[in-house]
Amino acid sequence: MPHINAAAALQICVLLSALPAQYFISQWYGTDSAQRIQITERLIIASWSSFTKSHLSLDAWTDRLKLWLSKTRQGEGCKTERGKVVNTIKEEGENWYHGEKKTKIGDNEAETHSYFAESTHVHSPKPEYIQFSVGQVIVHKRFGYSGVIVGWDVKAQAPEEWLQHNYPPAKQDLKDTPHYRILINKANGFGKSTAYIPEEEITIIMGLEVHHPDMKAYFSGYDGSKYIMQPWLKKIYPHD
Repeated sequence: MPHINAAAALQICVLLSALPAQYFISQWYGTDSAQRIQITERLIIASWSSFTKSHLSLDAWTDRLKLWLSKTRQGEGCKTERGKVVNTIKEEGENWYHGEKKTKIGDNEAETHSYFAESTHVHSPKPEYIQFSVGQVIVHKRFGYSGVIVGWDVKAQAPEEWLQHNYPPAKQDLKDTPHYRILINKANGFGKSTAYIPEEEITIIMGLEVHHPDMKAYFSGYDGSKYIMQPWLKKIYPHD
């Protein structure tokens, strides 16, 4: 037997409550007992007829089943779309962390933009205004932490949201100056592991070694003045 939901139960209660209401109304208007019985019988018959059409009819339950299936499919579709959106955001977040964001151009093509000095294209020739080189140890002028340069851009290459957050109107000019990707020295206890900062905020220091879990991935050793790049990194920055 089909399950009667809350709406159906409420309707039954309303219909049943009409019986005593009708009785008291008839009493108020002074009808005799025979008339009250007839009124009550008609009310019961009408209520039962309405109930059977709404809840005991095969057509009614067929319509309810179709509606339920339709809502279920819509719900699954919404979940799928939400899942796609979450995955897209997650993928873009991961790509930004690694310095890349893919922007779809056509149905089957994508263009890769390199961010935060992690581009793998060969940086040659090296502009004369790029003062520092990959492998040099730096100190941040304002915050005081040390680190090592692992990449550079001729100007800031980052998502627009990042640029707007880090460069308000008063610092707009900094976006067009050289920027460097830094592995921050863990010995500083700074809290962050990497940084992407403009040239004017760093200065070079010699004789200081940097401790970072990714050092061996980028460098093979330290000669006292700068770190020696791994072959793969040297190919990207042949003039550093």
